Amino acid sequence: MADAKPRMREKYEGDAAAALQEKFAYTSSMQIPRPVKVVINMGLGKAQTNPKILESAVAELEAITGQKAVKTKARKSISNFKLREGVEIGARVTLRDRQMWEFLDRFINVALPRIRDFRGVSTRLSGAGDYTLGLKDQLIFPEIEYDKVDEARGMNVTIVTTATNDEEGRELLSLLGMPFRR
Repeated sequence: MADAKPRMREKYEGDAAAALQEKFAYTSSMQIPRPVKVVINMGLGKAQTNPKILESAVAELEAITGQKAVKTKARKSISNFKLREGVEIGARVTLRDRQMWEFLDRFINVALPRIRDFRGVSTRLSGAGDYTLGLKDQLIFPEIEYDKVDEARGMNVTIVTTATNDEEGRELLSLLGMPFRR
């Protein structure tokens, strides 16, 4: 059972790829857009004064993704924000292959519907077929225990695809089940 394909990948290979090839008239199967990676990023401005915030955010990211999170550092000093170069101020995880497909499945089918007053996500993409979604808190993920959360932290979820434009990327994500607003 360990070698079974993730549900979302089966959905992509079974229905989505054929529908995309038919709609956009690709001549090669390599032209069909597909997800490449998912990057989950948390920026924590308060982490420079309270390092425990960063530790709990890293633990939550690891619980959500099932993969070790990397702490990110400030690239340059900004005096108005009292920020020094090299100070740890965030965390991120990059998911590929199996972990990416399983995260996409949980994210689209379980986490997004748990958002309060959810009416769908924005249809705006990056211009190159990639999709970034900002979340206000981490409590929409079932892996997070409500009692252990000290404060709500936002995060960005970026889905990177091989699509060449927004129309292809939007069609790919909607065929995978992304609940876009109408």
